[in-house]
Amino acid sequence: MSPVRIRDIAPRLAFQAFPATTEQKVELVDRLTGAGVRAVEVSSFVNPRLVPGLADAAEVFARVKRPDGVSLECCVANERGLRQAIDAGAHAAWFLLAADEQFSRLNTGRSIDESLAELERMRTVADGSGITLGTYLIATFGGPVGTPRGPDDVHPVAERLLSLGIRDWILADSCGYAAPPQVAEMLDWATRLTSLEQLHLQVHDSRGMGLANVAEAARVGMRNIDTALAGSGAHPASPGALVGGTCTEDAVQMLERMGIDTGINLPALIDAANWLDGVLGGAGLGFVRRSGAVPRSSGDIARQAQGGRFDWAATPSAGEI
Repeated sequence: MSPVRIRDIAPRLAFQAFPATTEQKVELVDRLTGAGVRAVEVSSFVNPRLVPGLADAAEVFARVKRPDGVSLECCVANERGLRQAIDAGAHAAWFLLAADEQFSRLNTGRSIDESLAELERMRTVADGSGITLGTYLIATFGGPVGTPRGPDDVHPVAERLLSLGIRDWILADSCGYAAPPQVAEMLDWATRLTSLEQLHLQVHDSRGMGLANVAEAARVGMRNIDTALAGSGAHPASPGALVGGTCTEDAVQMLERMGIDTGINLPALIDAANWLDGVLGGAGLGFVRRSGAVPRSSGDIARQAQGGRFDWAATPSAGEI
């Protein structure tokens, strides 16, 4: 199968709702890139009154390491945010466009038509700036206020994006509605409109289908998959909702076991996930960071941290069993 580029969205998704210092945000990004993650959603350039946790986006961008070949990315909601992203040296900016009309108004105060008009103005600013301007399709598969969606529901918005020359898309299963058949169907539709290189699938695990969807996306050839370290994330308007991304370290473990290259150092990623869990006060999710990676050799068995050791107080005899 083709290699998969994991884009980790935890720095934006976690810290838009959980408190953290600028130093901790910088350290998270540096831990991710140090582990071999080649694309990171560092923050958002949005109104700090609405998302105070990301008010230091420019400072975080100024302080993180910039290894060769790593794309440091952000979310933006309007032209002002895009200009801030350009000034900060972001490699890519993703516009917050919802696939659902009601949620569009709730999330950004604009209709889908108004959002597309804003995006058209932003495209002229991005041209020649060196930044890649793409767009989210938030809740591509349904939710948070609507029922499940399929390609026919999303197609009208996609056609408008094509007319604007916007071909970099993130198909976000923001509420965890999708199962593997829906992922395969949506990706088959989307790759008829834009290239695989310009397409991302963002996998959330709100309903426990995240890893299955990552596996399906990899099986059908998806090259860019968005996940979140330690399964972290929340929405600032609904901090109690379970909307975290699918756990990056679990996804990397699974892809490795499927024979798919991610270029990521899994032990370093697990260390980063455990560190982030401490920052979040134990709100991190996932399995691999607790149980340890599947050992590759007998030496790994001795070195890895065991989630629970099998150790009788006294070894039983066969007769006792």
